[in-house]
Amino acid sequence: MPTLPLGMACVAAATQKAGHEVAMVDLMIEKDMQSVLKKTIKGFRPEMIGLSVRNIDDQNMGSPRFLLDPVKEIIAACRSLSEATIVLGGAGFSIFPEGALSFLGADMGIQGEGEVIFPDLVKRMERRVGLSGLPGLYLPGHAPRRERIFTKDLDALTLPDTNLWSLPSQREEVWMPVQTRRGCSLNCSYCSTGTIEGRVLRRHSSEAIVQWIARWREAGVRKFYFVDNTFNLPPSYAKEICRKLIDHGLDIRWWNILYPMDVDEEMVGLMARAGCEQVSIGFESGSERMLKNMNKRFVPAKVRQISERLFEHGIKQMGFLLLGSPGETRESVEESLAFADSLQLDSLKITVGVRIYPHTHLAKMAVGDGTISSHDDLLFPRFYLTRGLEDWLPETVKNWVTSRPHWRFQD
Repeated sequence: MPTLPLGMACVAAATQKAGHEVAMVDLMIEKDMQSVLKKTIKGFRPEMIGLSVRNIDDQNMGSPRFLLDPVKEIIAACRSLSEATIVLGGAGFSIFPEGALSFLGADMGIQGEGEVIFPDLVKRMERRVGLSGLPGLYLPGHAPRRERIFTKDLDALTLPDTNLWSLPSQREEVWMPVQTRRGCSLNCSYCSTGTIEGRVLRRHSSEAIVQWIARWREAGVRKFYFVDNTFNLPPSYAKEICRKLIDHGLDIRWWNILYPMDVDEEMVGLMARAGCEQVSIGFESGSERMLKNMNKRFVPAKVRQISERLFEHGIKQMGFLLLGSPGETRESVEESLAFADSLQLDSLKITVGVRIYPHTHLAKMAVGDGTISSHDDLLFPRFYLTRGLEDWLPETVKNWVTSRPHWRFQD
């Protein structure tokens, strides 16, 4: 799925709106990053370079890829071409601000919503005034003097427009990411969303989101991906967005991520009419006991009901299993595999071993049972896999996947 860097574009749009000249480069789509960096930096001559770090690793326990090594190479290339101040941001940085800043050797980094802090930082650097008091700003060897803030009214933030992004010629093949809300209070045992976005739900107005989608539709984009972790929560808001999409008649196709709770017949019907063609359902387990261990708010019976509704309305389903977390047994694994096999899924991704993120309940449990040290900052990927399942679990999953071509195994 070729997507565009929404977070970076939001920061760039806000900085541009604040009166600064901005150039944006998406290195994910470039084959020769060194040449692109050289051409852009020599032509634009920036005084500051912002670098968005979305992922730290690929969450693959079997053969993890540490994704900060290529980022370090990019920073080195920028250093060789420019004396500009290098500032880090992005979701991955927000989880590991001190560790990532130290490892990458940038000048500073911003934890949290860069649309507010980065333009202010640029202004202060331009005027050569102090940086103290900027919330969420990290300097090498120093934690921020002020805790970061979370913008309550997301409509106050600038959404990137069509004049900033250079879309590929085959723009109808691009999936445009859409984020309607930030923050999550569900507190799943392993999840880093609360660290990245906060635990209080904040959202754009439905009209602002649909108008933004409409502008991109006029620019030739037809595919959209709602990247909210819980598109359907709260249900009233999700239904409102669907109704507005239907009323605007935009003729779009879109995907979303459903939390398997509060998805009634009306919502699924509205999603189908509004152009939803596929959903991702992270039900993670088919064992009610394991769901409780992960602090999930649903039971397998609810997942089955939602899956049947989606199937009836012709919406494709991608399911997710996360196996090996605290309390997992052979019985619960087999229960989960059989449960997933019984659903109306078009595809299933199975992950063996759970990436441990700081400030999560899983991290506390891992310290408690000696899986990790309390001094481990977890920047380099560490995983939880219940003792006694190390050999049996990957082999069992591989055997199941062999006869199910729509299942994918990541160990």
